[in-house]
Amino acid sequence: MANHAKKSSKTAGLSPGTLVHVGEQKVEKPKISVMDYDETRLEEHAVASIEECFPFRDSPTVTWINVEGLHDVGVIEKLGAHYSLHPLILEDILNTAERPKMEDYGETIFLLLKIFVPRNGNHEEKIQQVSLILGSNFVLSFQEKDNGVFEGLKDRIRKAKGRVRKSGADYLAYAIIDGIVDSYFGELERLGEAVESLETELVTDPRRETLQKIHGLKREMIYLRKAVWPLREVINGLERLDTPLIKATTDFFLRDVYDHAVQIIDTVETSRDILSGMVETYLSSVSNRMNEIMKVLTIISTIFIPLTFLAGVYGMNFAHMPELAWRWGYPLTWGIMAAVAVVMILYFKRKKWL
Repeated sequence: MANHAKKSSKTAGLSPGTLVHVGEQKVEKPKISVMDYDETRLEEHAVASIEECFPFRDSPTVTWINVEGLHDVGVIEKLGAHYSLHPLILEDILNTAERPKMEDYGETIFLLLKIFVPRNGNHEEKIQQVSLILGSNFVLSFQEKDNGVFEGLKDRIRKAKGRVRKSGADYLAYAIIDGIVDSYFGELERLGEAVESLETELVTDPRRETLQKIHGLKREMIYLRKAVWPLREVINGLERLDTPLIKATTDFFLRDVYDHAVQIIDTVETSRDILSGMVETYLSSVSNRMNEIMKVLTIISTIFIPLTFLAGVYGMNFAHMPELAWRWGYPLTWGIMAAVAVVMILYFKRKKWL
């Protein structure tokens, strides 16, 4: 939360539409790739400058321009000027702390989504922002860094598999959204395995580290939920949008993605409930364990009460104690103490206290 507030503070006080990059600062150049295709041909380029993408705007085919790296404001500004993008769109693209949303600008539709990328590190590093701009014959996508999520889609385009080469830009946008939604299932699978492992550990050997793991997973679920809930709203709004940019045939596929988003939300909510129950189970387990320890200590103390009494009686220094002068007084006292201890242990076992 503090990190999010720190990022948002960079744009505080600036006029709307001011282009300021909010996110991880880098020194390398952004990677820009172009895929221009129709059903019969494909042209793919990795361009060195954003100006090389400009001729594809008037192409009758479908054009996908993908920008990896948002730290170079000049690249985003030039591309936005050439495609006549609203300044608020460019501002949202550069601000990686934005909430997922969908906005209709008439000739273009702007989508801002969050994607989960499997990598080592804390949960914040796994969340990346992906911005999409859908036009009549083009899709512009902006990523913080290369995450490999779109490689499957690019491979389908290269090999002309499925419907993507036969459909328009709206289907390409759907395919990108579908890839983003599918990335959540991998994260949910990992978190589900971690929850199952914690459940086993909670039953067999609950420790302080177990509680720390539970709280860590709960934090990850919170971040996942913050990304998924707006995603459902975005897809639902896109499905209900009355615009010529999205054909009726694509609506069916958007409904399928919406169902996947709802399924993800249900899984997240179920996992959160399970983790909340695991905290209560941990506290109950620790309490029961403490009760068992206290029971054992109480039984030991109870056994030693009469033994301490006998030791105290014969520890008194009176002159006339007949047992002190008796030859068998010492072993008899030990025998009585042992008998008392055995009788009490048998009694406790009969009561099932042991």
